[in-house]
Amino acid sequence: MTEQADGGAIRNLVLRHISRRQLLVSGSILVAAGAVGCRPAGREALEFRGIAPSGEDRVIVADGFRSDVVIRWGDSLKVGSDGLSMQGVLDGELLRPGAAAAQSESFGVSCDGMGIVPLDDDRLLLCINHETPEMGRMFPGWREAIRAREAAAFIEQNPDAVAVMRASVGVSVVEAEFDGDRWRVVADSRFNRRVTADTPIEFSGPAATHPWLGGDPATGQRGRCLGTFGNCAAGSTPWGTYLTAEENTNDFFGNGDNAEFEPLLLRANERLGLRAGVSLFRWELVDDRFDHAAHPAESMKFGWIVEIDPRNPDRPIKKRTALGRFRHEGATTVLAADNRPVVYMGDDSGFEYFYKFVGDRAYDPADPDSADQLLDSGTLYVARLDDDGSGEWMPLVYSEQGPLGPNNGFESQADVVLRCREAADLLGATPLDRPEDVAVHPIDGRVYLACTQGTQRGLMRPVPPDSDEEPEPYPEADAANPRGPNPYGHILEFTEAPYASGTGGGPAAADPTAIRFRWEVFLLAGDPSGRGLAAEATAGKLSPAVAYYAGLTDSEGLAAFANPDNLGFDAAGNLWIVTDGTQPDGNNNGCFVCPTSGPERGVVRQFMSGPVGAEISGCTFSPDGQTLFLTVQHPGAGGSLEEPTSHWPDGGDAQPRSSLIAIRPADAAARFASSMS
Repeated sequence: MTEQADGGAIRNLVLRHISRRQLLVSGSILVAAGAVGCRPAGREALEFRGIAPSGEDRVIVADGFRSDVVIRWGDSLKVGSDGLSMQGVLDGELLRPGAAAAQSESFGVSCDGMGIVPLDDDRLLLCINHETPEMGRMFPGWREAIRAREAAAFIEQNPDAVAVMRASVGVSVVEAEFDGDRWRVVADSRFNRRVTADTPIEFSGPAATHPWLGGDPATGQRGRCLGTFGNCAAGSTPWGTYLTAEENTNDFFGNGDNAEFEPLLLRANERLGLRAGVSLFRWELVDDRFDHAAHPAESMKFGWIVEIDPRNPDRPIKKRTALGRFRHEGATTVLAADNRPVVYMGDDSGFEYFYKFVGDRAYDPADPDSADQLLDSGTLYVARLDDDGSGEWMPLVYSEQGPLGPNNGFESQADVVLRCREAADLLGATPLDRPEDVAVHPIDGRVYLACTQGTQRGLMRPVPPDSDEEPEPYPEADAANPRGPNPYGHILEFTEAPYASGTGGGPAAADPTAIRFRWEVFLLAGDPSGRGLAAEATAGKLSPAVAYYAGLTDSEGLAAFANPDNLGFDAAGNLWIVTDGTQPDGNNNGCFVCPTSGPERGVVRQFMSGPVGAEISGCTFSPDGQTLFLTVQHPGAGGSLEEPTSHWPDGGDAQPRSSLIAIRPADAAARFASSMS
């Protein structure tokens, strides 16, 4: 891709912003890469002073706040269990028979997205995802085996390691109680439990009886599977359940080059990324259900939204197939004016899509049992973003005469949701730069989508060195993805069409069930203090690091950030952003926040900095708004048991441990935002 094309995409973004606000400066339009108008003065919605970025191996929070570790990888969830000893891990305990049982009774590894279900004012159920095993920090000798390309031999010599890995992923449900000073785990809670890669789970919705999922459409028998893994972001529902998102599940299956797939099954696997050789974790060497050759359809049982009732451990866990199969990053649920559920979802891969599901049944708070079917029937949509800032939700619905019908190999709605990406391709959805987590403004209903990065956008697709193939380009920058390549990511803002008169939502209120919407780029991440941006915009030569912060040209006080991942809102309507990836100047990942309206719209501040090598995830407030829960995932990434690169959270020479932290005001004067009590 040329610099001119990249610059043109960003200039068009700026010009649309100018046109929308009809701003004239000195009799002519002001054009700059930072956009329009100096920041006006006014009362700030946020009440803390931002921190400086950091590369230190510790958690740093804004003045006036404190951070406490609530629970760490290996901490026990059961009375009578000692959990995992980190010294024992270093000595190889997780390679010994019986270690999987200890891990299944302990907090999992690699904690990511989370949700909260309140029990009362001081007691919460915290649901935390555990995305992938961290083999280099679980098994002594693993790093050396990888370097020597002897990982298969390592697993064959230590087969119990696979059972431990299966027990380390999935979800932890933890009861926490506020004791007046900090949040503590309730050790003897009946709610504490683990959901792992071996937990029985049912299927529901349009694909539940499909043979690929172990069902039988002739008899109505529904499929079942063991486990959930690859759990990335998440969400809580208004009816008190937890939605966990299965993302890179293809990495857990191997030996695809030796499998005999029927043609449509092969297409479905390839569209999500079929691993021809060994899997990333080598589970297939011990457990053949992860071997494509032994069980060609097993992988189709993963890549779904999974619903868990944390208050009822006896209620079956279900994979909700009506929400489609793809690399789910999260599931953000709101209720429409008529109490129908709407779920927003991103598909976390390059050039993939933004989805929403609108249920056709209303939630009845007086009948909690009726909520079990809310996510089983309705309409799944995929977004098309037009260059003029308008957009449409296109229904992914089976039709005998349309593109999602027999002429493209779809025989039912089950096929559509099983091959969701392929269906979205056929409808012409807008490919985005790794669409990830979604947050909905608690007051006005605007929707925010994190696009983490698009490092391939505008580049040429690689071809094998000895191939005669001509290289083809990846998609170039466009209105919705205005930078190519896009190493730092961006955040899109959507405004759903308003409710029709008489529908109960108010004529100006955003209708989450609407088919039409308006959209704009809210934040184009990077370093907003870049020099010479106006001249570069004029010449059409813009660096990939150019930042755009909701129309601000004054970069003073704006925090540089990159790779937005999980999103959340406080009660005042400020957008909270946590990051996963390379940050400007090589600083650590952290937590950032900005207002989305008013004089401080787009003024991003850094609130928290994480330890070395960690991704910051979760980003969920307690119901009273006084605690921000974050997960610190894989601190010390890139290191190993033998050569740790972080010692957080325990310090000294301790091994790093993925953990859940709680951040609260340290004194009575501190507040996250001015409108909070």
